[in-house]
Amino acid sequence: MKKFTTTALAVCMAAGLSTGAAAQEKTEFKVAWSIYVGWMPWGYLEDSGIMDKWADQYGIDVEIVQINDYIESINQYTAGQFDGVTATSMDTLSIPSGGGVDTTALIVGDYSNGNDAVIVKGGGDLASLAGKPVNLVELSVSHYLLARGLDSVGLSEADLDGVINTSDADMIAAYATDDVEAVVTWNPLVSEILNGPDATSVFDSSDIPGEIIDLMVVNTEVLDANPDFGKALVGAWYEVMALMAAGDEEVLTAMAEASGTDLAGYQAQLASTEMFYTPADAVTFTSSEDLPDTMVNVAEFLFDKGILGEGAPSADFVGVEYPDGSVTGDENNVQFRFDTTYIQMAADGAL
Repeated sequence: MKKFTTTALAVCMAAGLSTGAAAQEKTEFKVAWSIYVGWMPWGYLEDSGIMDKWADQYGIDVEIVQINDYIESINQYTAGQFDGVTATSMDTLSIPSGGGVDTTALIVGDYSNGNDAVIVKGGGDLASLAGKPVNLVELSVSHYLLARGLDSVGLSEADLDGVINTSDADMIAAYATDDVEAVVTWNPLVSEILNGPDATSVFDSSDIPGEIIDLMVVNTEVLDANPDFGKALVGAWYEVMALMAAGDEEVLTAMAEASGTDLAGYQAQLASTEMFYTPADAVTFTSSEDLPDTMVNVAEFLFDKGILGEGAPSADFVGVEYPDGSVTGDENNVQFRFDTTYIQMAADGAL
């Protein structure tokens, strides 16, 4: 991961993305997304034509591209291949922001409230992880969830028989092998694994509510130069949120099938997701006093793992700015911004 950060930073600097060079006005944009219950609307936006409708309203074109490997999608965004990407707040801080790409959380879509889980094969509890290997997407929110869980029972990663880096695309197959004793992953993978035999969830994100936050993030310089890009994305997103909140079965079924489940299965996943169906709810959460505390905890975890930017001297290395203008971390190195400008416009009916 540190090797990637260095490489990505070099690529971004060569492209003028992290050197202060102003991004240019343009009319064509690309955003990437990966399979997760709270991000399925992005696929529906592309397939249904809703994204095209909103893009046409602003005289632009927005292409929404599915990437099967979550971390790879963020890597490609960081390297400048996309203008935006679906990512958690933690992975945004560690990869693009830690790599010098100024990034804005345009849409705070949800927080995981049970969708991410530590699963043990054959039963047990958190304490039973001692001496076992654990498969997960290393240095992702799964790693963070595991650390928080272990800490709650007086254990640490040193008490395990190591963590084994496993792509989300390979997690189901890995769990089916005899060698794998425990995994940490997210939905829809969690639901599929728990539906099988001998799988027990011993800790999940509902135990740390509001800490695993799911976003659509965009390049800050691109957004600043092209505000219509932000307006189109936000307008399209909340049109679909309204359909979901109303229980539109056609819409929900399309998302369910795209994620490899049925309507009941997808609704079960939504039940463990604190979706912000209205822009007002997203503004309230993003403006809360709890968010800076959460991001400080995340930064400390990342620094402890050595992935808060190449050569980061402390957990304060990257500055994170909040809607009221306050900053945690280094005020002279703000690379991650929670900005409610566009979702507030949606709340005000100004899009």
